[in-house]
Amino acid sequence: MKKSLKRLLIDSATKYLYIALYEDLECLGKYYQSGNNDHSTKLMVEIERIFKLNNMKIADLDEIIIGIGPGSYTGLRIGVVVAKMFGWNNDITVKTISSLAMIASSYSGEELIVSEIDARRGNSFIGVFKNKGKGLFLAEEELLTNLEDYTNSLENPYKIVSNGEPNLERILNSNLLTEVKDIHSLNPNYLRITEAERNLK
Repeated sequence: MKKSLKRLLIDSATKYLYIALYEDLECLGKYYQSGNNDHSTKLMVEIERIFKLNNMKIADLDEIIIGIGPGSYTGLRIGVVVAKMFGWNNDITVKTISSLAMIASSYSGEELIVSEIDARRGNSFIGVFKNKGKGLFLAEEELLTNLEDYTNSLENPYKIVSNGEPNLERILNSNLLTEVKDIHSLNPNYLRITEAERNLK
């Protein structure tokens, strides 16, 4: 009999904190809410709540899927640190995916999916994706640019998606997951230099 897989999905790169516990494709519990710079306090509390409701422990997990950005420095770092800690302490497989892909997976339409995260100062982190069958595929490399300028350059029909609960089946049928071979090398993808780095220059 095939063993069911238990997965924890985390994304904290945007103002929306997303946590979901799955057994195969069945969602056992989730948290998806807009925060107020409080991901650091909500993340562990909600993970503990979801696991307690299901009488499970972190060690019961087979896999963790973590959104690695781009996005907010503080929020993004929190999710990645938790995924590293869980993976290292419990010998759990950790896989990464772009937070833009996480957002894009929430949309089921046939148009190009322009996944967007506000980067402030008039710019956005943008990734362009396309649904094919049950999967999701990257159509254009992710970049930091002005959303209006970018969409004005597109010739094909598109849909801008800025939030939405990720679709695990679409993610699993994509080619966008990367298994982390060395957990210590897992780092967020900020897609731009930090303010501290700019000041050093």
